[in-house]
This record gives sequence, structure tokens and C-alpha cells, in this order.
Amino acid sequence: MLDSVLKTADDALRTLFAPAHSSRDPSFPADSALTPAERRHAAGLMRVNHAGEIAAQGLYRGQAALARHGSATRAFMQRAAGEENDHLAWCETRLTELGSRPSRLNPIWYLGSFAIGATAAAFGDALSLGFVTETERQVEGHLASHLDRLPASDQRSRAIVECMKSDEAAHAQAARTLGASELPAPIAGLMRITARVMTGTAYWL
Repeated sequence: MLDSVLKTADDALRTLFAPAHSSRDPSFPADSALTPAERRHAAGLMRVNHAGEIAAQGLYRGQAALARHGSATRAFMQRAAGEENDHLAWCETRLTELGSRPSRLNPIWYLGSFAIGATAAAFGDALSLGFVTETERQVEGHLASHLDRLPASDQRSRAIVECMKSDEAAHAQAARTLGASELPAPIAGLMRITARVMTGTAYWL
């Protein structure tokens, strides 16, 4: 139990305070010339995406913590967290390139998402996987909206978002394959409201 608690704390500290490193190195396009306004807007959107990946780390770690040891669900949550960490690294690097910073509220996004993930896992694998499916469905829509809003000339940010969107769709499909249940409509609606609060805040803070 102590080892598990220490590992959970270590994961949180590394996510929030250590530089993220990607296990994949896609060939994203080179940076392009952007106006100051375009650069600020792209940075705001990528900060939102970075905050979303911080939340994803908390969510998957919380779900993995309460999933049964040795189960396919636990292995999936851990694998998905690793892939989401790639997204975190890409967004972090892009923010630096744009001369910006991550959200100052990242500890809140992580801890809140960890609590939500752990709560979902406490109700069993099917509901926990259903939570993943609905989350990734909403994230796909969110990333699609960013592709509409990012400056057309910012091909580097757009390529990162496209790659992230593809991974999110794969996570949702994997969760369905493992036996995800459909979430009640009120829960899905509450998730959308929570996501709007986070994305609206992280753009500026």
C-alpha cells in the first residue's frame, strides 16, 4: 500500500513539475511566421490543450490506482497515460516555442481529475471505461474545434493537434472494445460543463 501511495505521489509531482518527455518523435512541420496576435491566440489554445493533458494524466492515474491489479483495464489505463504523456510533451514544447507558459492552475486540473478518475474506477471497470469513452469523445470534439480556430499558417500546432486527436479516438475505441458501458446522460452533460470551465479558464490562466 505504501509503495502504491508513493508511486501515485511521484507520478503527480513528475507530471506537474518535471519536464515532460515524449516516447514518440513525429515529424511535425517546422515553425512558421505568425503575427503577434496569431502567436498569442495559438499559445492560448495550446495552453488549453496542455491543461487537458495534465487532466488526462490525473484521470488515467486515478482510474489505474483503483483498477484491479493485473487486469486488462489497469494495463489499458497505464498505457493510455503513457501516450497522453507524449501529448503533454508536445504541447509543452510548443508553448515554449510560442514564447508562452502552461496554465498556472495545473495542480487543480490534475488533482481534480485524479479524484474523478478514482471515483469512476470505484464503480467498476465497465463504468470506468465508459468514462474514458465519453471523455475521449468530448476531447475529440474539442480538438476539432481547435483545428478550426488555430491560425491557418500555424501548421506546426495544427499537426500536433491532429496527432493528438487520432490518439484520443484510438483510446475511445480501445475502451469500447474492453467493455465500456454507456454513461447516463446527466453525467455526460456535467462532464461537458466541467470541460467548458477548464478550457475557458486555461486559455487565459
